[in-house]
Amino acid sequence: MSTAPLPVATVRAVTRAADAPDDLLDALGPDGIAWLHDGVGFVTAGIAARVAPDRARAWLAEIHHDDEIGRPGTGPLAVGALPFDPGEPGELLVPQRIVGRDTAGRAWVTELGPPLRATSRPSRPPTTFTVREQTSRSAWGMAVATALDAIARGELEKVVLARRVDVDGDSPFEIRTILRRLCEQQPGCFVYASDGMVGASPELLVRRFGTSVESQPMAGTSILTDDAALVRLRGSAKDAREHRPVVDAIIATLAPLCRELDVGAAPEVARFASVAHLVTSVRGTLSEPAPDVVAIARALHPTPAVGGTPRASALAAIAALEQHPRDRYAGPVGWMDARGDGEWAVALRGASVDGAHATLHAGAGIVAGSVADDEWREAQAKLEPMIHALVG
Repeated sequence: MSTAPLPVATVRAVTRAADAPDDLLDALGPDGIAWLHDGVGFVTAGIAARVAPDRARAWLAEIHHDDEIGRPGTGPLAVGALPFDPGEPGELLVPQRIVGRDTAGRAWVTELGPPLRATSRPSRPPTTFTVREQTSRSAWGMAVATALDAIARGELEKVVLARRVDVDGDSPFEIRTILRRLCEQQPGCFVYASDGMVGASPELLVRRFGTSVESQPMAGTSILTDDAALVRLRGSAKDAREHRPVVDAIIATLAPLCRELDVGAAPEVARFASVAHLVTSVRGTLSEPAPDVVAIARALHPTPAVGGTPRASALAAIAALEQHPRDRYAGPVGWMDARGDGEWAVALRGASVDGAHATLHAGAGIVAGSVADDEWREAQAKLEPMIHALVG
């Protein structure tokens, strides 16, 4: 799809305080986008424009904006899920109507363009489903073995390999229903939906508010079979080898952009519904003029958490070993306002939904000591949240 030119001077956005809705998803409209984190965030209706990521901040800044709120996230936004392949630019969407709520419970509405027409909702959700594994167990084993050989030869330190599963329903999937299930089943995650890409990601790629910047790199995973799994994850040398390159890559990208950068002394364990991950907090103060959050997200992506290290070798291995393109799986997903502020996660635990068809991916990091069967089970644990959200 083509991107839009810069808006003319007559384009106007209005942001006003509003009553906080009990459930933001009640305000999700046609062509709606969602960005929710434990009840905070926004939902949208309508698409005013599609813009190139590197032009998004200038596009938003050209809009005449009457804003009585003036907080990060108010006003016109550019929102989207970008491709995993860093060579593909992708596009961001500018919503026509935005309903948001912050951590203090304050709500607002931003309107851009003419009023939206009401549309009817699907009358019948899918009731029967077909789930098809598109990556065979034998193909997975061969890919892992090939990756381990490359690691043993010193060509790679880590590579993340992904599996694909397709789900088909007997009628179109309803995004609002999927999002409600994800919000209920995946607390602590960034629940997102944009242009058919929908999911619940645990991993914050970057948050920028003013000159403050934050990233929470995750790598190293344990399936939560019992409480002892958390102890095993903390003490796992294999998971530590998987985690450290991700932190190092984040530091290497952010340090030149910051006048201060603080990194957690040791990884912590973040627990989610069915898995736990090692996570390290990285926080800094950007030097001025500060790059916008989209520029930072694109500089960070793909981290070794979803690609590998060295980056170029890992991406080449992914292209050679994976049977299906990733599209937007594991790419950056998030939003930016006209100030350049915003939040971006990694598009994990998600699916690309097109009518009654959904395509899912999930991956596992391969390092020295990885076992193909263990990595298969890890990827399965990462697939299950989205499968449950689709089929109920």
